[in-house]
Amino acid sequence: MPLAEQQPAIEMRGIGVMRDGRWILRNVDWTVGAGSLAAILGPNGSGKSTLARVAACHLWPTAGECSILGGRFGRTSLLELRRRIRLVQPAGPYDVDPTLTAREVVLTGFFGSIALYHQADDAMNRQAERLLRRVGLEPVMDHPYASLSSGERMRSLIARAIVMKPGLLILDEPTSGLDVLAREQVLATIQLLLEAPEAPTVLLITHHIEELPPTTSQVLLLASGEPTAVGAMDHVLRPDILSRTFGFPVEVRSSGGRYYLEVHPSAWKDLLPGRPD
Repeated sequence: MPLAEQQPAIEMRGIGVMRDGRWILRNVDWTVGAGSLAAILGPNGSGKSTLARVAACHLWPTAGECSILGGRFGRTSLLELRRRIRLVQPAGPYDVDPTLTAREVVLTGFFGSIALYHQADDAMNRQAERLLRRVGLEPVMDHPYASLSSGERMRSLIARAIVMKPGLLILDEPTSGLDVLAREQVLATIQLLLEAPEAPTVLLITHHIEELPPTTSQVLLLASGEPTAVGAMDHVLRPDILSRTFGFPVEVRSSGGRYYLEVHPSAWKDLLPGRPD
C-alpha cells in the first residue's frame, strides 16, 4: 500500500499527562505518517520522555485521544500494541548480557530477552548477520558486547530492535555520550533504516537539532510540557521558534539537509542570571 494511503503510525489529539496534580504534558496534537522519521526535540524537562512513553504504549494519558499503529487507546490491547513497538535507549533500565557477542545480542531480539536462552536457527543467524552488516558491525559481530564501544553497542541494539520488523521504532537519545564519529555512524544507521523494504516508522528523541537526519519528515518541539511548534524542519527549525523553545537567543544554519544551532560567545554572559557585574 502506498505510504499516502496507509493509516498514520501515530495520531494524538489533545494529549495531556498529569502527575501529582500538575500537568507535565498537555495540548499535544500530532500525526506521524507510517514509514517516516519524526523527531521530538526540546530541553530537559520539556516532556519528551513522557510523550515517548505514551507513544510506546507504556503510559496512559490523562487527557486526549491516542492511536498507535492503528490501535486506539481504550479499544485495543496495549500489550498487543507493545509487541509491535521497540524502544532503544543508550542506558535503559535493562541492558543485554554483556558476555554475549554482538551477533548473539541481535539474536535475543527474536525472543524478546536480554540473554540468549533459546537456540537460534539458521534463518535467524543469517538475518542477524545481514543486519550487523547493514549497521557496519560485520568486523565485530563475534566480539563480546562488553568489549564494544558505546557507538557500536548502540548500533547493535538498533539491529536487535529491528530484527522482528517492528511497526514503530523509538530511539531515545541514541547518540548521548558519543564522540563525533560514533554519533555520525549512528545517524547513518538511522538514515539507512528508512531506505530498507518494510522500514518501520522511526521516532527520534533528542536535545540537539544537528542530530536530525535529512530524511526527518517532521519535528515536534516541546517546552515546559507543551508544543511550541510542529512541522517540517525548514518550517520549525528557525531562530525565533528555537529561541522560544530553549529560552535563550540562538542562531540556526543549515547544510546538506541538516540543521545546526549556534550561540555566539558574546551572548554567554546573559545566560547566567544573577551574575555580578
